[in-house]
Amino acid sequence: METSAPFLIEDFLLQSPLASKLYFDYAAPQPIIDYHSHLSPFEIATNRRYENMTRIWLSEDHYKWRAMRTVGVPEQMITGDASDEEKFHAWAGTVPQTVRNPLFHWTYLELKNSFGITEYLNPSSASRIYGQANELLAGSDHTARKFLEQYNVVYLCSTDDPCDDLQYHHEIAADKDFQVGVAPSFRPDKSFAIHDAPAFLGYMHKLSAVSGIQISDMESLMEALSSRVNHFALAGCKISDHGLTQVPLNRPFTSELGSELKDFFASGGAKPFSDPEAFAFHVLAGLCRIYHAKGWIQQFHLGAIRNNNARLKAKLGADAGFDSIGDYPQASRLSALLNNLDATDQLGKTIIYNNNPADNALFASMCGNFNDGTIKGKVQFGPAWWFLDQKNGMEQHLDILSDIGILSTFVGMITDSRSLLSFSRHEYFRRILCNLLANDMIAGIIPNDEQWIGDLIAKVCYRNAKDYLGI
Repeated sequence: METSAPFLIEDFLLQSPLASKLYFDYAAPQPIIDYHSHLSPFEIATNRRYENMTRIWLSEDHYKWRAMRTVGVPEQMITGDASDEEKFHAWAGTVPQTVRNPLFHWTYLELKNSFGITEYLNPSSASRIYGQANELLAGSDHTARKFLEQYNVVYLCSTDDPCDDLQYHHEIAADKDFQVGVAPSFRPDKSFAIHDAPAFLGYMHKLSAVSGIQISDMESLMEALSSRVNHFALAGCKISDHGLTQVPLNRPFTSELGSELKDFFASGGAKPFSDPEAFAFHVLAGLCRIYHAKGWIQQFHLGAIRNNNARLKAKLGADAGFDSIGDYPQASRLSALLNNLDATDQLGKTIIYNNNPADNALFASMCGNFNDGTIKGKVQFGPAWWFLDQKNGMEQHLDILSDIGILSTFVGMITDSRSLLSFSRHEYFRRILCNLLANDMIAGIIPNDEQWIGDLIAKVCYRNAKDYLGI
């Protein structure tokens, strides 16, 4: 196998001169807004200089871990006690086996865009690439902040627990020499999880401590959460996020359930709570009303079945690469929540993410029910997410969004990543978008008007998100 032949040609994924023109003239120049990521505010605040490629590229990437396990790499070489260089070599041996998986494309985009490396990563080139990248990482031009500037990121949102003190967000905001906007997003999932009483009560104790409000019933819980929303707003937060298998059932939270909840808190969980769904719906809907009052955007990530492998979860913890697409009923539950909020005119800007490709049309059609003319693209069918953020998944998403919704109001791509090198996914999306539209133009399906379609591309890649977030 050749080790020096360039793989990513300039027209990668662009199958016509028109597609290339649309990409290079209208998509590529646009800055990046990444409104959902799992980046570390600490690393950005401290402008972390990474020790080596394994630390920045492999240490938290469960996509790569999953692929390595699949091709037979032992866990020691993935999350175990092998050296960083050994782990990098294990990944280098995996990459050639990932052909047709998005990891193959992402790997080369990230090496090229971050380090100028264009040769194939494989066992024979691993030491050379590891050394070349590490040499760059040791310098001052490949730190956490420099990567953001290099990728032309102007604004990003991390994912943060309501109990977080947001110290690092405040430090970033206070540094006037750093121009990238870094804001928290409010992720209160642990506040709904009353079905796991020990974990829930432990979290309630923590929430009580940081809010200064002793949580003993529904009213005090909502007061504590509202205080944390205010705390996040002071750090520039304007967006919430919820990772749910499905929206909880809309069952009434009766006075009897209220009394039962008080007994549950007072007894430290010894007296069980009988209707976790009613509780979760009431808390979620209450939070959505608080978000609406703040003018925040709310995000719902729906449909993943998480931590399937109990044995390896016990060994490695959550978010280690053992999640998959779920087949949960979504339509009636999602409709009930949105309708509940809309009925009192308290439905704010909403982005809904789908993880099951069989449900794409369902989600796209649901969004149209609650766009009411007050805000352009108020309820969004969010970008192709997780298992769907690859070429086929993005093309299917864009087709269904265009068929059932309005593509020109779409707020574009996210990384949903823990790695600073993942901003290449925006380029991947933009190339796919431009090629799709160019093919339609050439076929006479849409107008062959470069300026008209180019303007649409610029909106989807940047301007819509800028307007939607009010940046």
